[in-house]
Amino acid sequence: MGNSILIGLGILAALIFLILVFVVGQFINLWVQALFSNAKVSILDLIGMRLRKVDLRTVVFSRIRAVKAGLEISTSQLETHYLAGGRVPIVISAMIAARSAGIPLSWNTSTAIDLAGRDILDAVQTSVNPKVIDCPATNGPRATIDAVAKDGIQLRAKARVTVRTNIARLVGGATEETIIARVGQGIVSTIGSAHDHKQVLENPDEISKKVMSSGLDAGTAFEILSIDIADIDVGDNIGAKLQADQAEADKKRFQAEAEKRRALALALEQENKAKIHENRALVVLAEAEVPKAMAEAFRKGNLGIMDYYRMKNIQADSSMRNAIAGPQGGGSEALHG
Repeated sequence: MGNSILIGLGILAALIFLILVFVVGQFINLWVQALFSNAKVSILDLIGMRLRKVDLRTVVFSRIRAVKAGLEISTSQLETHYLAGGRVPIVISAMIAARSAGIPLSWNTSTAIDLAGRDILDAVQTSVNPKVIDCPATNGPRATIDAVAKDGIQLRAKARVTVRTNIARLVGGATEETIIARVGQGIVSTIGSAHDHKQVLENPDEISKKVMSSGLDAGTAFEILSIDIADIDVGDNIGAKLQADQAEADKKRFQAEAEKRRALALALEQENKAKIHENRALVVLAEAEVPKAMAEAFRKGNLGIMDYYRMKNIQADSSMRNAIAGPQGGGSEALHG
């Protein structure tokens, strides 16, 4: 009986040993690598990370790289950032690059930038090696920045902005699009304030100086190192076009006013013609009343027959005088003949 119990305990111990070997075997390789790299990670930490579904190789290799670079970052910090959705290898690479370049960059700042969606490694590289931004952007809707000087001549410019990342303002700072927009606005304002386009063509560096002095990198994630005018060309004579358009608009307005006055004159003419016809009709009506009045005078004895003939003679004399004093003087020539 005692032998059976011992055999059972032996078998149980063997099973437990095999299970331990199997479990430990999954982590022994990473544990040994971390141990010999002086980046110790306990077996219990590895088991816990496996249970929390953390990528063991990512965390262990990141810790090894950090320790070799002289960075004191614990396994717990790496695991926490991984579980938060961060990119642990990129953060470690950025911190190593920053340390090599002498740029102060803490773990908390790096993880905050990474979780904010910014590329921390690219930011560090840009801090070490400044990059050039084309203004306007090469894939933008316009190929040049167009502005008009006070003499009405359009100038088309291209600029190149050299920037480096400002790590302290990377979280919450504006992006490259803001830099491009502000530089474009500064160029337009500078050209627009110039009295003569020739002045701008002679001294294009004045644009850079005025734009640089405006503090365009305030509130952005970058520090502007220089603004260089890459190209500037003469465009259209916008002033002349505006004057021509204004003249055309004035011409159409004056034509409309003249047409309005002509229409009013025609309407007034038609009204006068209607009044003339109306007055003629009244005269005809009045003349039609004369025979009636004469007949009434004969009946009442107010007009005699001799008076009537005398009136006719006077009318005949008046008609003859009118004929003699005609507009062409024909009656005078007949009398002299």
